[in-house]
Amino acid sequence: LADLLQTTTGFSVDTSALFDVQVKRIHEYKRQLMNVLHVIHLYDQILRGETIQPRVVIIGGKAAPGYHVAKLIIKLINNVASVINNDPTAKGKLQLIFFPNYRVSSMEVICPATELSEQISTAGKEASGTGNMKFMMNGALTIGTFDGANIEIREKAGAENFFLFGLEKHEIDAARASYNPNALIDQTDELKRIFHHLESGRFSASEPGIFDLLIQGLRNAGDQWMTVADLKSFIDAQKNVGEVYQDVETWNRMSIHNSASSGWFSSDRTIRQYADEIWHV
Repeated sequence: LADLLQTTTGFSVDTSALFDVQVKRIHEYKRQLMNVLHVIHLYDQILRGETIQPRVVIIGGKAAPGYHVAKLIIKLINNVASVINNDPTAKGKLQLIFFPNYRVSSMEVICPATELSEQISTAGKEASGTGNMKFMMNGALTIGTFDGANIEIREKAGAENFFLFGLEKHEIDAARASYNPNALIDQTDELKRIFHHLESGRFSASEPGIFDLLIQGLRNAGDQWMTVADLKSFIDAQKNVGEVYQDVETWNRMSIHNSASSGWFSSDRTIRQYADEIWHV
């Protein structure tokens, strides 16, 4: 994967760092935006002199041609990457790479090299998901919400081998009526600092205001993706990821449990169950 990144992006990456990957269709409900906000949080920690687990964060995917917000999210990923990757302070600690032209042949290389699989959709929005199954089978650990196939992955691998965060669907539904993202931001130091970086123009110096639409969406009480509601929980779970990763034996044991538990997701089992329960053949 390091060789592929060098060839396709020109970036040289440290293979001893944690490979943190989110590759899938770019969509607001899949919350690539929340992933970028966490990267900004890590960058803020570095700027304030805190020690973090070195990471290479890779985000890849395509947006529908007419999906303006999704394309703006890709723009933000690239702008944040440009700032971080060119800052000597972050060297050897944090890299963000947007993988261009993500496709099946890329996944064949990305999937076996992934250590942390980002499956962070808003609970209740993901019908199932199959990328998360492929990552699990290849030994990646999942950080994810209680959504789609994440639920079965966690059940099969064991809760202790899965990094769960965020509100569940019934909690999301209950919270909608009183959702106040601005209050959450004001009450939480980490969130306050993330939004300060975003709104100060640090990542849009040559194009002031270009990300206003994204910021307004995050701060809007009607945001159906509830990104800010889950952000502090996501940051805390990611902190735990960094700590566990430093214990090689524990991480490897969790990885092996994921691979060994992935048989449930085989096509043989799936078709057999459909034949028995749905098709009655």
